[in-house]
Amino acid sequence: MLLEGFLALNPPQGFRAELVEGEIVVTSPPDGDHEKYISRIVRQVIKHSGTDMDFSENKGLRLRSGDACPENHVIPDVIFAPLASDLFGGAGPWMPLDDVAMVVEVTAGNLRKDRELKRRCYARGGVALYLLLDRDTAQTTLFGSPGKDDYREHHTRPLGRPVTLPAPFAFELETTDLL
Repeated sequence: MLLEGFLALNPPQGFRAELVEGEIVVTSPPDGDHEKYISRIVRQVIKHSGTDMDFSENKGLRLRSGDACPENHVIPDVIFAPLASDLFGGAGPWMPLDDVAMVVEVTAGNLRKDRELKRRCYARGGVALYLLLDRDTAQTTLFGSPGKDDYREHHTRPLGRPVTLPAPFAFELETTDLL
């Protein structure tokens, strides 16, 4: 019943609705700094990645959930996938995780959602890399090696210090212009 009600939602333009661990979460449109962070990351990945990457902003993903909750439906700020996979071509509004190389979230509003709930959803779904830019703590954390309910590895750096992205990206993401 919860999943059907969620899928029938029609949030106002600019808002997004997600089903995260059995809870419907509605997020308001992002502010300019949020979009600046996203823009800076996307530009660097497209320019420097060791593998040609495609990206999508605000694309819905279907992920396994824990316990008795319905399937999670989350919308990362950015999804990166190898260009050769043509992952986004022909995809419906809620697509599976096939070939997703990394998701990116920039904190805004509901900090627990990005720091904890979505992190566990991405790990459970097998997303190889999760990059979290936490504006409140002025840090970036790269999560890797997804496990059953969380990531087994994470590396946190203060904003202004580079973040080493492993293959298939294989470059250092600069964060100095995010200060």
